[in-house]
Amino acid sequence: MSLGQHLVELRKRLVIAALALVVGMVAAFFVTDPILHVITEPIRLVAESRGDAGRIEFMYATVTGPFDMRLRISFAIGILISAPVWIWQIWAFVMPGLTRKEIRYTIGFVAAAIPLFFAGCYAGLLIMPHIVELMAQFLPKGAAQFYDALFYYDFVFKLLVIVGVSFVLPVFLVALNLAGIISGRGILKGWRVAILIATVFAALATPAADIVSMLLLAGILVVLFFAAAGLSMIFDRRKAKREAQFLPPEGAV
Repeated sequence: MSLGQHLVELRKRLVIAALALVVGMVAAFFVTDPILHVITEPIRLVAESRGDAGRIEFMYATVTGPFDMRLRISFAIGILISAPVWIWQIWAFVMPGLTRKEIRYTIGFVAAAIPLFFAGCYAGLLIMPHIVELMAQFLPKGAAQFYDALFYYDFVFKLLVIVGVSFVLPVFLVALNLAGIISGRGILKGWRVAILIATVFAALATPAADIVSMLLLAGILVVLFFAAAGLSMIFDRRKAKREAQFLPPEGAV
């Protein structure tokens, strides 16, 4: 196709993806109440444990704050609901320019990255109450703490995204290996740094007293790293065998 035809195709794909997002946001708007209940549960638990529910509150600082909160939640959930549509639109636009091998790699990458990302988000959701509880321990006796709704939502959303992306990083390592940028042995050589980063990240994401949660999160990240290194080394061996088949026999001219 010409450049103009590509732009027309891109516009069509973007319009379809945008419509799917809007429909997903409208549907998600009606389920914001249970989501708000889940993400604010740590605040209620902290208030009950301290016995001063009136001094720890979830608040909206503006008139439009409640609507803005629901709109943000609807946008995030709408992206997830409409993911099959907009992912397919991206795939349909890019696929004609890919080779058969690249298509296989892309399908494998998406099939591995999506469940790992959601698993990471779920882990972040489990960690989040411990972080809120830990931070509340620094509140002096007699002091009041008011959680601004929009800032609190940004904290929860960013935490889930960061933990979700950390679970997907091993998939990116495998992708870099398939692209020939880094070898499996090169990935494995960084195991000390990987363990250190995983431990520090787990220690920051979990309360100091909850050693089990810290070790569990760090263990999952380390296992994913070694799985990526092992898979990359298998790919390297297969690549070396294929290349050896096309090499001329030793001593041949």
